[in-house]
Amino acid sequence: MIAAINVTYRVGKKALFEDVNIKFTEGNCYGLIGANGAGKSTFLKILSGALDTQKGEISITPGQRLSVLEQDHFKYDEYSVLDTVIMGNKRLYDVMKEKEAIYAKEDFSDEDGIRASELEGEFAEMDGWEAESNAAMLLNGLGIDTDLHYSIMKDLNGNEKVKVLLAKALFGNPDILLLDEPTNHLDLDAINWLEEFLIGFENTVIVVSHDRYFLNKVCTHTADIDYGKIQLYAGNYDFWYESSQLMIRQMKEANKKKEEKIKELQEFIQRFSANASKSKQATSRKRALEKIELDTMKPSSRKYPYIDFRPDREIGNEVLFVENLSKTVDGVKIINNVSFTLSREDKVAFVGGNEQAKTMLFKILMGEEEADEGTFKWGVTTSQAYFPKDNTKEFDNDYTITEWLMGYSPVKDVTYVRGFLGRMLFPGEDGVKKVKVLSGGEKVRCLLSKMMISGANCLVMDEPTNHLDMESITALNTGVIKFPGVVLFSCHDHQFVQTSANRIIEFLPDGTIIDKITTYDEYLENDEMARKRTVAYQAETEEESFED
Repeated sequence: MIAAINVTYRVGKKALFEDVNIKFTEGNCYGLIGANGAGKSTFLKILSGALDTQKGEISITPGQRLSVLEQDHFKYDEYSVLDTVIMGNKRLYDVMKEKEAIYAKEDFSDEDGIRASELEGEFAEMDGWEAESNAAMLLNGLGIDTDLHYSIMKDLNGNEKVKVLLAKALFGNPDILLLDEPTNHLDLDAINWLEEFLIGFENTVIVVSHDRYFLNKVCTHTADIDYGKIQLYAGNYDFWYESSQLMIRQMKEANKKKEEKIKELQEFIQRFSANASKSKQATSRKRALEKIELDTMKPSSRKYPYIDFRPDREIGNEVLFVENLSKTVDGVKIINNVSFTLSREDKVAFVGGNEQAKTMLFKILMGEEEADEGTFKWGVTTSQAYFPKDNTKEFDNDYTITEWLMGYSPVKDVTYVRGFLGRMLFPGEDGVKKVKVLSGGEKVRCLLSKMMISGANCLVMDEPTNHLDMESITALNTGVIKFPGVVLFSCHDHQFVQTSANRIIEFLPDGTIIDKITTYDEYLENDEMARKRTVAYQAETEEESFED
């Protein structure tokens, strides 16, 4: 059990939360939600001890071990993958290394023997002999191949490091598990594995995530940071949303009835206060009026942007033709003889664990890379707007937000441009902020403003929900659903994919694709059969080639 007792934390004059009292108990998974800047990550740091409370305290059941998903992807660069995971249980790792150091001595003394015996006993109590196999099971579940387990961390790519750090947090059955955005940069297979792991986890979990489907799947409770407080709800994200909206409606309706009563009393008092025969009644109503108090409705920290992609031109029947496209990177063919044709009704989700293939395909289609083989052609009526996964180059300049967006606007008018920025929660004073100092979420909202202002009828988006809060993801989800043009996108938000896409193209590890006109949930239901058909087809093709 872990609890916050009268905890207050301020940033400058702003109170993120005040006098918070909340208890997280065993056997439950708590989704910690709130708008960007509400203090979710800060609260996790306070719970973990990485930040001190300004008032109040954190209480943890004595003897319980707390584990945290770390965000520093370079901290363990000099360690092996397996060692990094086992470090999730620091005491076990320390015992393991001290044992190894003693046994490596050339002059092994009696004292060393006694110490080694003590360490062996402690090592066995902590299930140390199973440590490597347990770590390997976590890594394999998250999609880290066995041949990488003895690699040095610095040799792994960014996505692989994220998975190793997640395995480190999960290792050793911690009593309390704190996870800040654990699904970021995970492929859908890894997310599915993590969902099942957490559903079966019997201790305490507190998780921050912008993935609504993930929260609905794993959470037994929801802790909502808003109005400077943390309110606990029994149930998952959807239950919280329905409950919170119901509470707001009830409060508004109660206030409306009170306002009507206030108006009625005021009219009676005004009408009869000077009437001698009615004076006692008027006085009685004054007392009743003084007792009526409206429920205070504080302004919520939640802000919903308005995302509306409006194409300048209606798209024709010929949209995109891709034929026999191949691309090799560092000796590995990541796109392998890929062909598909898009129609004007298509909203295509590119899924699968082959992240590099998806990003490379988008770069080729947008002219940033060239294919080694094959061709592609956009229809003459199409115009494209691109959301890259890596937006570093876009913001490596000294422009203000307004100047930056003006460079992409067909209408060179400040008021026109600021209208788009306002929709994306950049008020007038924010327009003079330099783009290079923006947060990850602010940069994403800038890029979405750029896509809206372009008037394109084909949207190409590579992981657009990364760094966005729940409100912005919901707004983007709605904008894509309403968009009358064609969309090609990759996304790890299950609900976003399920509700936005009418066609699924999965990149397999060998760079080939499975292409189905279906919803995402329907595709997953038939996924195994689709894979078997593809494998059978490839085997037949190889056999025919051999016979020829």
